[in-house]
Amino acid sequence: MSAPAVTRPSILQAVASGRRRRSARRRLVILTLAVLVVAGFAVTLMAGQTFYPPRDVIRVVLGEQVPGASFTVGRLRLPRAVLAVIAGLSFGMAGVTFQTMLRNPLASPDIIGISSGASAAAAIAIVSFSLGGTQVSIIAIVAALAVALVVYGLAFRDGVAGTRLILIGIGISAILDSITSYVLSRAPEWDLQEAMRWLTGSLNGTTWEQVLPALAALVVLSPVLLSRARDLSAMQLGDDTASALGVRVERTRITVIVAAVGLIAFATAAAGPIAFVAFLSGPIAARIIGVSGSLLVPAALVGALLVLVADFAGQFAFGTRYPVGVVTGVLGAPYLVYLIVRSHRAGGSL
Repeated sequence: MSAPAVTRPSILQAVASGRRRRSARRRLVILTLAVLVVAGFAVTLMAGQTFYPPRDVIRVVLGEQVPGASFTVGRLRLPRAVLAVIAGLSFGMAGVTFQTMLRNPLASPDIIGISSGASAAAAIAIVSFSLGGTQVSIIAIVAALAVALVVYGLAFRDGVAGTRLILIGIGISAILDSITSYVLSRAPEWDLQEAMRWLTGSLNGTTWEQVLPALAALVVLSPVLLSRARDLSAMQLGDDTASALGVRVERTRITVIVAAVGLIAFATAAAGPIAFVAFLSGPIAARIIGVSGSLLVPAALVGALLVLVADFAGQFAFGTRYPVGVVTGVLGAPYLVYLIVRSHRAGGSL
């Protein structure tokens, strides 16, 4: 007997069923990540050298005065936890934007020089001009935007090829890192301590003055990226295919680069260049959510969770306290080596 023919309705039903399963998995993963971020945020507020029960924490968050908790939770832990979430969301969303747009997991702001630009400018401002606070943050933001413009301009040649932009970014990053090292080698002891705290990526001593600009940038710029999520997904297929699908490639590329660099710049100005969060968030999100839809929201949530967990571990998991950037650097460096080795074995140029 011959096998029964596959009818067109059965094919359509199978496709629709697959889409529903992928959509359900996506919603479940996003919900789980959001719950984990909320749980991590709550643990950060409650736990520490002194434990405060949820009831006291909620009272403090609502503005009530609770002896002991009002200072420890309200003045120390709450701004720190809020900035951890904001920085993680910003780094995660901006990182996966570059990786998606350029179709390369190495295309992260950590790798292509944007974070190095902010770091070098901040080091010069602190060491050479004895600036601090808001002034350093503004200089870091301007420098990050300027470096992104330089890298994009040097990489542009009848469009922007991902590999060319990454290689140019790595070169610019190396130059900027050498400038930072030179400046630090000539720094007085006090300025050196202040610069190293900023360059490492740290949430120590976070105040609401640091939090508010980063929050404003996230509120303004993340909707810009989310509104371009479909165009970004189309650009993964290549510029020609995206153009055939109706995407204005160069306009979209410039828009998302400006928005993503803005997120990186403001987050870096507030918390320092927390290493590898932008680099790791997208690949982790892709592994757990699959190929269904945009990775902007999942990567942002992964970034927030990474920063929260790394900061808490840096404070309490070891014999001494480490800045959050040290912990994320330990996590991210091996993955970077693995990714480069894997690309080399696959015959890639990177």
